Amino acid sequence: QVQLVESGGGVVQAGGSVRLSCAASNSIFSVAVMGWYRQAPGKQRELVARIASGRMTNYADSVKGRFTISRDNAQNTLYLQMNNLKPEDTAVYYCNAQISTLSYWGQGTQVTVSS
Repeated sequence: QVQLVESGGGVVQAGGSVRLSCAASNSIFSVAVMGWYRQAPGKQRELVARIASGRMTNYADSVKGRFTISRDNAQNTLYLQMNNLKPEDTAVYYCNAQISTLSYWGQGTQVTVSS
C-alpha cells in the first residue's frame, strides 16, 4: 500500500509559477512510475507528465516546455514545476504511482490560474 499526499496548489496569475509536491508513504516509491494528472471541471482526467524510475520523462503536448516533472527517491517525493501558467491549466492535480499492475492516487490539489 502506498499513500500519496499532494501539496503546493493555490491561486496564481497567468504567467506565474507553482511547484507541486507529492510525498509517498514508503520507499517502494523508488521503483514506481510516477505521474501527475489533472482534471478540469466537466472534463476527463488527463496525463500531464510521467517519470519512470530511471527518470525517463514524457509530457502532454499542452505543457511541454512549461512544466518539469522530477523525483527525489531519497525523500520519496515527486515534484511538478509549472511555469508560464495559463488559465487553461486550472484543474485539480493528482499524483499517481504505478507499480506493476497496481495504481495509487493522491487526494488532489487545486491549481487555479487567473487571467
